[in-house]
Amino acid sequence: MDVTAADPDAVLDTLDRRLVCALQVSGRAGAGRIAEVLGVSPRTVTRRLTRLHRAGLVRVVRMPDVEDAAIGALLLRIRVLRGTTDTVALALADRPDVPFVDVMLGGQEVGAVMLSDAGARDRLLYGQLPATAAVTETTVHAVLHAFADAGQWRSGHLDETEAAALAEPPLARPAPGSVPLDALDRVLLARLGEDARQSHAMLASAVGTPESTVRRRLHRLDGAGLLRTHVTVDPRLLGLAVDANLWLDVPPGRLAAVGAALGRHPQVHGVFATSGPANLMAAVFCPDHGGLYRFVTDTLGPLGVGRAETAIVARAVKRAGVPLRRTGAGAGVGAATARARARSPRA
Repeated sequence: MDVTAADPDAVLDTLDRRLVCALQVSGRAGAGRIAEVLGVSPRTVTRRLTRLHRAGLVRVVRMPDVEDAAIGALLLRIRVLRGTTDTVALALADRPDVPFVDVMLGGQEVGAVMLSDAGARDRLLYGQLPATAAVTETTVHAVLHAFADAGQWRSGHLDETEAAALAEPPLARPAPGSVPLDALDRVLLARLGEDARQSHAMLASAVGTPESTVRRRLHRLDGAGLLRTHVTVDPRLLGLAVDANLWLDVPPGRLAAVGAALGRHPQVHGVFATSGPANLMAAVFCPDHGGLYRFVTDTLGPLGVGRAETAIVARAVKRAGVPLRRTGAGAGVGAATARARARSPRA
C-alpha cells in the first residue's frame, strides 16, 4: 500500500522534495545557490534544511567509492533463520567495508554491498558467515560493471533547467588510485563521510588546519572525483513506498544496452552487471506495488529481459555508509516528520 495514502505525515511537502532533489544534484551547494535556482529565499532554504537535518530525515554524506571499486565490489544475498535477521543485518552494518545493508521482505534474507580487500572478504565469506549458526546460505555476486549507483539517482522534483543550473561541470576523472592521499586528505574525507555539508570553516576548525588549506585540499579532491555525495532519505518521504532489487537474466549481446537504458531510468537507483545466476541487478523505487508491476511489464518487457526475480526491500539498515534508525511501517517516519515541523515554523 502506498504510504502517501495511509499516512499523510509520512511524506515531505513539495518544497522539501525539491530541496532534497537539489541536494541530490549538488550535495555541497550553498543555501544561496539553491534558493536562487528554486525561486525562494536563502532564509527559507536554511530553515528547511536545518529542520530536516535535525529531525534525522535527510542527511548528505560523501558517497563511498562504489563506482571506482566496482570490479572488487560484492553483492551479498544472505539467507538467515527466521528471527535472526536483525542480528545478522546489524553485524554487517557495523563493518566499515559494508556501506549498504537491507532486510528483504519475508525476514529471511539480508542484502548487502561489500567493498573490501581479498583478506577481509575471505574471512567474512569463508570463515565468519559459515560459522554463524543463523546463516543458512550465502550467494555472492561480483560486480563486473557499474552502469549507475545510488549517488547518481535523482528524485525528479526539479526540471532539466533547474538541475543543470545546480550541477557541477563534468570533470575528467583520474584513474582510480592515481591521486595520492595523505593523512589530512583522509581525515577530511572521513568527516565528509559523516556530513558532507560541513563548511570549509567547520572542517578547518575540526581538523586544526587553516581554512585556506582545507579549501585547497577539497578543490583537489573534488577534481579527483572523490567528493561525490549521497542524500540519505527514506524514499517513503518522497512518495516512493516500494524499494526492490531486480535480479535479471539478459542475453549477453543485450547486456550493455539494457544496463545503460536502466541506468537512465528515473526510478532506478543502481544498476550493476554481475557474476552469478543473474547477470544484471537493478535497484528500483516505485510509488506502490502496482507501480512495481508496471515497471516490470512496461519497462523491462520491451527491453527483452529473459527472466526477472523481484526481491522487495522491507527495511533499509544502512545506506552509503550511514546506519539508519529503525522505523515501524511508516509510523516512525511520520513521527519524525511531525517533530521536524514542531521544531520550526513552516516557511
